[in-house]
Amino acid sequence: MNLGMAIYQEFYGLQEEPFNVTSDPNFLFFSQHHKEAFSHFLYGIKERKGFLQLTGEIGSGKTTLCRAILDTLDKKTKTAFILNPNLSASQLLKAIVTDFGITTKGHTRMELMTALNQFLIHQLTEGANVVLIIDEAQNLSPSVLEQVRMISNLETPKEKLIQIALVGQPELRQKLEDPTLRQLRQRIGVRYHILPLGKDEVGQYIRHRLHVAGSNGRIGFPLKTVDQIYHYSKGVPRLINMVCDKCLLAGYVYETHDITPDITKRCIQELENPSSS
Repeated sequence: MNLGMAIYQEFYGLQEEPFNVTSDPNFLFFSQHHKEAFSHFLYGIKERKGFLQLTGEIGSGKTTLCRAILDTLDKKTKTAFILNPNLSASQLLKAIVTDFGITTKGHTRMELMTALNQFLIHQLTEGANVVLIIDEAQNLSPSVLEQVRMISNLETPKEKLIQIALVGQPELRQKLEDPTLRQLRQRIGVRYHILPLGKDEVGQYIRHRLHVAGSNGRIGFPLKTVDQIYHYSKGVPRLINMVCDKCLLAGYVYETHDITPDITKRCIQELENPSSS
């Protein structure tokens, strides 16, 4: 067995782990809400709306959606994706400049802003768009969010030079209600909140991920099993992945391709009470 494979992959004839919790855009399942979020984001980017805001609960697929959007954009769209926003205003500015591949003579805030501005103007003359995505943006302090607003000030009288997407948990919406961030809040042109999968979408989600991973359709998740998974996960993709991964491991141990309600019940109990397993 390939050491990079999950222990059960060969048993099920899978090419990849179907329920890995990493943000792989190839596995993105377009629920109704994910379709709408995707469309809103692309609209905001292409129409140069300036600020975009995407929120959702932990594990709702925000980062995966962002990666899928980045994969969709053409070569004339320059992008930067900041995954760790636990930075000071100066550190964030430096990270943004670095991610865009901009070289600077110095590293003072003024020098970084000047280099970024020159980069943005050059991209505009080349007919290119520029997109900055900041993930886990609920962790940004008000002072750092103010720095982000200052970056958005780099514009011409007719064009937004950079589109900035703030992506985070619901706390981001609460943070942006702070009166000191009123100017930033007023600039947000597109907002979307991703809701969990509906009950009827959970089975589709499971089948989709199995198909992408190379399943030949022999792995069975009957309706009662899917119902259990929905009630446990409340439709949150990351939780669905966790329980389904555990179910596949249990199926491998029991040498069955049918993930029965009994197997699922045991797996959910182990997830809820890991010390008892």
